[in-house]
Amino acid sequence: MTGVVEIFTDGACKGNPGPGGWGVVLRYGRHEKTLCGGEPDDTTNNRMELLAAIKALESLNRPSVAKIYTDSQYLRDGIRGWLPRWRSNGWQTREKKPVKNADLWRQLDSLAGRHQVEWVWVKGHAGNPGNVLADQLANRGLAEARRRPS
Repeated sequence: MTGVVEIFTDGACKGNPGPGGWGVVLRYGRHEKTLCGGEPDDTTNNRMELLAAIKALESLNRPSVAKIYTDSQYLRDGIRGWLPRWRSNGWQTREKKPVKNADLWRQLDSLAGRHQVEWVWVKGHAGNPGNVLADQLANRGLAEARRRPS
């Protein structure tokens, strides 16, 4: 069976910075898999959005065609627009400052290169079932992380 893996990702953070969580929904044909996790230490919403996409792509066990839905304009704009310039500028911004979250951007760049990925922005909290579930999973990951000692 060949086709597109549909992936919904979301990140959550209480405090920003504060504890954070990420959630992923993967759908392929009739199959669905959910993932979530979190960080008990201070993190940011942007890091959790990036980590959700990373965890989603890490879960693909072979090169795939994927459509990733995110409500994060930071993630979508970064991967589709800013990342090639950052890479060519030695991971510096136009202002010659270090790119924030460069560790995660590098990881995401490497993982995305193994797959054929279309990045789609969806409005958050607007009733999209995949986005709603990814949000619930991110909040579950956050709740679990808050119960763990840092």
